[in-house]
Amino acid sequence: MAGEHDLIIIGGGAAGLSAAQYGARANLDTLLVEEMATGGQALLIDGLENYPGLVQPVNGYEFSEAMRSQAERFGAAFLTASVTAIKKEGDSFVLSTTEGELRSKAVILATGAKHRHLGVEGEERLAGRGVSYCATCDGPFFKGKRIWVVGGGDSACDEAQYLAKLSPQVSMVHRKDRFRAQPAVAGRVLSNPSIKVRFNSVLREIRGEKKVESVLVENLLTHEVSEEGADAVFVFVGSIPQSGLAAAAGARLEETGFIVTGAKMETSVRGLFAAGDVRDTPFRQIVTACSDGAIAAHSAAQYIDELRGRSYR
Repeated sequence: MAGEHDLIIIGGGAAGLSAAQYGARANLDTLLVEEMATGGQALLIDGLENYPGLVQPVNGYEFSEAMRSQAERFGAAFLTASVTAIKKEGDSFVLSTTEGELRSKAVILATGAKHRHLGVEGEERLAGRGVSYCATCDGPFFKGKRIWVVGGGDSACDEAQYLAKLSPQVSMVHRKDRFRAQPAVAGRVLSNPSIKVRFNSVLREIRGEKKVESVLVENLLTHEVSEEGADAVFVFVGSIPQSGLAAAAGARLEETGFIVTGAKMETSVRGLFAAGDVRDTPFRQIVTACSDGAIAAHSAAQYIDELRGRSYR
């Protein structure tokens, strides 16, 4: 893995895996660096049902493994390591990693985003003891139990649907008067008899000694606060972009921390591209992440051709 590569992709979610495939197919020496398991947030999906061409839902892990195998078949290499710094030296990028120094002509950041926390009393203390950010990971521990879901987007609604298969006692809390999820997704939640929805409400506190025992819920219209029994709280209230490497490399970020890119996934630093949930985009889905990855790899190939004096015009 040492030496200079044509293209290094940081992050092994859907965007990174797509970029790895397209980079390798463009005959670039392509290396994908991921600090954990490839797949990213797709690994948490119980049934992926809205990816074009998949008539029947598929498990997110199986989908991710297929993407990795496909990229490897085209020649992409994979390295398990953490990237700690990026700097540009001339026409090359130097990456410091836990497995040593790497160099490349172009870099694609596909580092994704992490789950945002509520920041309420009891959340951190009871994390792993009833508080979770992954329904497919921890939901089976609470079969038939009192489950609360916080959030109103696609992820919250999808996860509530999954949890409703495990328990008829699922309650959702959302601060607005309607879900922001796609109508089809929201509709399935509202029609599910195992899910009770509380709009215009927020979760103020999670209580319990050694595990989750109850929650405090405030109605934002009446300001009434009630204590409700609970065994688990699943939080899905947005994401925090993992854009620290981009910032350190001098790339421009939005105020929210997401990386600003153009239509070709280029950042403000030549040769540095971004794809997937880490970039500023109006829609975050696996299908859009895959599209981002493909465009970023194609753009990186064009950039490298320019460096070599072989640009096609």
